[in-house]
Amino acid sequence: MTRRVVLIGIGPGDPDQVTVEAVRAMNEVAYVVVSDKRRRDGDEDPLLAAREAILARHVAGEVRLVVVEDPERDRSPAGTATAAAYEQVVADWHEARAQAYAEVLRAHDGDAGFLVWGDPAFYDSLVRILRRVAEIESLRLEVVPGISSLQLLAARHAIVLHEVGQPIHVTTGRRLQEAIAQGQDNVVVMLNRSLDDLRTLDGQAWRIWWGANLGTAHEALVAGRLDDVLPDVERARAAAKAAAGWVMDVYLLRRDR
Repeated sequence: MTRRVVLIGIGPGDPDQVTVEAVRAMNEVAYVVVSDKRRRDGDEDPLLAAREAILARHVAGEVRLVVVEDPERDRSPAGTATAAAYEQVVADWHEARAQAYAEVLRAHDGDAGFLVWGDPAFYDSLVRILRRVAEIESLRLEVVPGISSLQLLAARHAIVLHEVGQPIHVTTGRRLQEAIAQGQDNVVVMLNRSLDDLRTLDGQAWRIWWGANLGTAHEALVAGRLDDVLPDVERARAAAKAAAGWVMDVYLLRRDR
């Protein structure tokens, strides 16, 4: 018997930005699977609590929550020094997550929901991982889109992410330098682990619209010429992480013409 597995985009964090379709999906599934990314100090994953709050807000009745400990991933400089090494680390991590989710789905009956921050289409691995699981289990995958941090960044700063008729280059912090070298001059950066690459740019040549923990109580915003506001970004990023226990930031970087 084919079971339904629904990937539900829940937005960047604000319960008010969960779509009507996502609310319906959360109420239709028999249970919701969430990963628990324990911190190195052993403290609970603050993002787990945030997802529980979203479920409590939108699901009628008691939520059947299945928590899966997220497999460890090698984040050491040595293990991710090259593109090939990084890709192998990610592939191994995806395989471990696929096995963990397959075990959960075998152990529980009924349709399952998986909550995805933002929109499942942007730099999230869950679609790929559950496609692997579907190859060995009888599953029908469905995806419910969500509000992305890209959309919320533009809304908070009241901007359009591109100039008239111009493209947007969306990349990760790891590949920002590559995008600049290619001549990209309108770059949205997600999965940003540090601000080191921003410090290498000509700060007079770029403007930045930056946001962290968008849609949460610890949201932070900074905008301006890179030279002028980078110290403000650094302080705001550190403050958001200290207050929330985590930080997810995104920014638009545009060459100042």
